[in-house]
Amino acid sequence: EPAYSGKYCDFQGVGVYRCVCCGNALFSSEAKFEMRSKWPTFWAPVAKENVKTAKDILHFMIRNEVLCSCCDAHLGYVFEDGRPPVGVRYFINSCALTFVGNRGRGVHAYPFLPARKPFDHAVEQIVAVPA
Repeated sequence: EPAYSGKYCDFQGVGVYRCVCCGNALFSSEAKFEMRSKWPTFWAPVAKENVKTAKDILHFMIRNEVLCSCCDAHLGYVFEDGRPPVGVRYFINSCALTFVGNRGRGVHAYPFLPARKPFDHAVEQIVAVPA
């Protein structure tokens, strides 16, 4: 995703950012940095088990790729150069997210947002109906 092009780059809604592929709860608007950055930037996921990281080596650079722990979708990258006390910044692509607003209920309306299981495409079958 090109820098500054994502729909959530400057977005200020109150709610939860979920994986666009499987609906897994990833980041709360409470954890979003208010500074302008090239991609939506967060200091912590909703729950540590909802995201995972993997080493990404490209063009002699080593980065920590952020993946959805439910469906392995690429979300962006995490860097350990953030402000104290957390010290990390999750740069997440807008195209990897969908936003679910709290509609006036406040950020804590959903204190526990469990990971959702991805849809099992192997179970889906197309059944032809005789005419």
